[in-house]
Amino acid sequence: MTTPQVYVAIEGVIGVGKTTLARMFQKEMGGQLVLEVFEENPFLSDFYTDRARYAFQTQIFFLLSRYHQQRQFARMSRPLISDYMFDKDRLFAQVNLSGDELQTYYSVQEALAENIPLPDLVVFLKADTETLMNRITARDRPYERNMEAAYIDSLRVAYEQFFAAYELAPVLTIDTNSLDFVTNPEDRAAVFDRIRGALGAGPRQPALPGLETGKAALPVPPAAETAPLEQTARRLGDFQQFHQRLDQDKQFLTDPYLNFMLLQEEMGELARAFARRWIAKTTGGPDDAQPAIREEMADVLAYLLKLANYAGVDLEAAYLEKMRRNQGREWPGPSETESEGA
Repeated sequence: MTTPQVYVAIEGVIGVGKTTLARMFQKEMGGQLVLEVFEENPFLSDFYTDRARYAFQTQIFFLLSRYHQQRQFARMSRPLISDYMFDKDRLFAQVNLSGDELQTYYSVQEALAENIPLPDLVVFLKADTETLMNRITARDRPYERNMEAAYIDSLRVAYEQFFAAYELAPVLTIDTNSLDFVTNPEDRAAVFDRIRGALGAGPRQPALPGLETGKAALPVPPAAETAPLEQTARRLGDFQQFHQRLDQDKQFLTDPYLNFMLLQEEMGELARAFARRWIAKTTGGPDDAQPAIREEMADVLAYLLKLANYAGVDLEAAYLEKMRRNQGREWPGPSETESEGA
């Protein structure tokens, strides 16, 4: 298979493993590796001791250093793998700066950003704060020893909010809490497969038995050819991104509890449609429920995709993980009530 000629940026909070993954994926893909130069920042050690005093100097040094490095990207051959993206600098500034310092930073950053190439794919690695702190402690970098959990948590929240609304480049989100791609070859291969899949160069997830390449697949309905998602290969992640954009375009309310209640309403509509079919079958009357069943199933799926966005869940990955566990389970007899999804 031809190696995609792409620029991939791997992002995430301090300690999530982005540099390690960038090194590993570059060895897998070939091409050039560009790593963020952070240890040369003369203010970094002081910043972790007294963030309020040294935040502006630290941030401006990083901004100019990253700008100088990323200006070279346009002349570099592909594939190009980096452990950061230029836009991340703004995210840190929003956490660390305020008032006139933040406005000054914005003025400089916006002028510089116009000359920076965008990635073809951003891989956003997620982890909870406890996991991040454990990884930071384990690597024991001297200038990180005074790092506070509250600061890492504020960065984690900022990253998740940033990438929930980011639209300048495709984003693949990977929850790393239960992954060990450093020492576990299976986890590493699964992460590589997901990145390749997002690049259109391989399966995003290992296929479930019966769904391997070459097996029969459901045909795409003719109506889907003119659907809003004009893509040749559609995954659940594509539909989640579509709903993310739709929420923004239409200014839909994104409160998860409200949308959960609306999902229940759609489930009620679907139940009524199936009740009509059941009544028709038991009484011998006409069965006209199919259009309603089709429409309500689409509504249920839409709200489920929306809720997955609000909860930060990669629905495709969650589904495949659960089905693999189910395949290894022993199921009760038909007289018992346990369901496949239990």
